[in-house]
Amino acid sequence: MSARTYEVRTYGCQMNVHDSERLSGLLEDAGYVRAPEGAAEGEADVVVFNTCAVRENADNRLYGNLGRLAPAKARRPGMQIAVGGCLAQKDRDTIVRRAPWVDVVFGTHNIGHLPTLLERARVQEEAQVEILDSLETFPSTLPTRRESAYAAWVAISVGCNNTCTFCIVPALRGKEKDRRPGDILAEVEALVAEGVVEVTLLGQNVNAYGSDIGDREAFSKLLRACGRIEGLERVRFTSPHPRDFTDDVIAAMAETPNVMHQLHMPLQSGSDTVLRAMRRSYRQDRYLGIIEKVRAAMPDAAISTDIIVGFPGETEEDFEQTLHVVREARFAQAFTFQYSKRPGTPAAVMEDQVPKEVVQARYERLVALQEEISWEENKKQLGRTLEVLVAEGEGRKDDRTERLSGRAPDNRLVHFARPGEPVRPGDMVTVDVTYAAPHHLLAEGPARGVRRTRAGDAWERRNAGEGQKPAGVMLGLPTVGVPAPSPAPAGGCGCD
Repeated sequence: MSARTYEVRTYGCQMNVHDSERLSGLLEDAGYVRAPEGAAEGEADVVVFNTCAVRENADNRLYGNLGRLAPAKARRPGMQIAVGGCLAQKDRDTIVRRAPWVDVVFGTHNIGHLPTLLERARVQEEAQVEILDSLETFPSTLPTRRESAYAAWVAISVGCNNTCTFCIVPALRGKEKDRRPGDILAEVEALVAEGVVEVTLLGQNVNAYGSDIGDREAFSKLLRACGRIEGLERVRFTSPHPRDFTDDVIAAMAETPNVMHQLHMPLQSGSDTVLRAMRRSYRQDRYLGIIEKVRAAMPDAAISTDIIVGFPGETEEDFEQTLHVVREARFAQAFTFQYSKRPGTPAAVMEDQVPKEVVQARYERLVALQEEISWEENKKQLGRTLEVLVAEGEGRKDDRTERLSGRAPDNRLVHFARPGEPVRPGDMVTVDVTYAAPHHLLAEGPARGVRRTRAGDAWERRNAGEGQKPAGVMLGLPTVGVPAPSPAPAGGCGCD
């Protein structure tokens, strides 16, 4: 009898992507095998939806997808459907009521129970709904199927203690809970031993790490400790909160060679009035002060951000303050979003909701300004020699253009001419930048050198063993490109 196949569909933030790696690992540990890439709708024996509750229409999207699977489920009685993640944590029994063909509903605190719940649903022939209100087991203790052989997420905390009025995630993920530093470093060391060369430290509010264990400098100490791990070439983290961004973290970034000079620092708004309404515990001066300190310590730092346009009560003067911060900070990239209501958040019922047409007009002005700044900042990279970590799935046109793509140390996307010698994802290629666009750099000349790495070896071993390429996973930041014109949630889970 052949093994049962599975498919995991992921929506939302970096934390959900990492949780899906855990879900895949759990299922494979239980004897399931991943469905072939490109399999037809409903062909997998088990389909798992790892959901997000940030978007206003998240539930419509989920039930639409569940509805499309209903005919396949009817044709194949042994097929199972599971729904987990933030929306499952929020809606609980509602999912089975609206989609009675779903077999399992589980929350953000008990992803480790998925194989057991699937088996129980099969034996008892009824839906299993299990939602815990607090974390039972830290997810990083669970089996994992890493999507990348050369770069990895490492969760250092879960949950969030903030109360931002636009964000529902703290209510769904719970209060912040930190991992022990020794456990984190042990996981990083194990990953490096497997060939990983880049690690992204992950948390809902990553630089608040230490509040749960009573050490205000725990995060900077963790960065420095990562710097002592032999073979670890790049360390990143996402996403920090300006409230908790302290001078010792800036010093650790500047003084630890393998911590990259790249920072994703959510702004959300440049207006003190709007920040107050958002319950963001910093103001414009504090934010720009952090940017100034980072640039003083690391002049080459690439700084990106998240910005929400059209938060309830935002006036034209408030919006002008956001534009002012964008001009002063000169972000390498800004992930810009039109405010949309999150059911269950205080902002959703605030008065003075900004008319859609006003939000759209402001959004377009902000995007135009940031595009101009991004292009100007990227032009400063012309003539620079960069060592690029070759990535998988980053360049959509690579096959057609005979190029490869990867990330510079500051996380800028670089497309470069394919070297004459073989290059694998995870290898390092040194190139000269010859062209700059707002969202990428181009190196059109021959490569200065190729450095084959243990990460490339690991990628080669994985592909030889599996017979197919794993799907690429972006680390650290959302996909960079021209911002979509449709309303979208704030960056990350909306709580950054």
